[in-house]
Amino acid sequence: MRVYNTSLTFSTKGEIDFIDLTEKIEEAISKSGMKNGLVHVFAPHATGIITLTENDWSLLQDAKETLDKLLPRGRYKHPSNAHSHLRSMFLSPCKTIPLIDGNLALGTWQNILFIETDVSPRQRTVVIQIIGE
Repeated sequence: MRVYNTSLTFSTKGEIDFIDLTEKIEEAISKSGMKNGLVHVFAPHATGIITLTENDWSLLQDAKETLDKLLPRGRYKHPSNAHSHLRSMFLSPCKTIPLIDGNLALGTWQNILFIETDVSPRQRTVVIQIIGE
């Protein structure tokens, strides 16, 4: 068994920005030379989310509106961006996807997306760890 570690760095536009990481993760898999195992994607940020979903504009707008309804901006004890932290507490900062014959075992409409929940544009890093053979 081998382990391959890499990271992606990118900029976000601010609150509820969706960044599709799928293609860059596939490039990392290709560089790793691995064919079978697990691909772990982790966002080491208190206000960042990793999710698997369809990268469709209308669906992403529905997701944004749902987050706004469930955890709106408001009066919280934490200053300015408490809702951003709360959103990332309820949604995962990581996903693990099987790697089979050199391909991510994603469903037909699944993409790997980073969701920015913080209120301002940010420079973000996502860690990719590929474990396998």
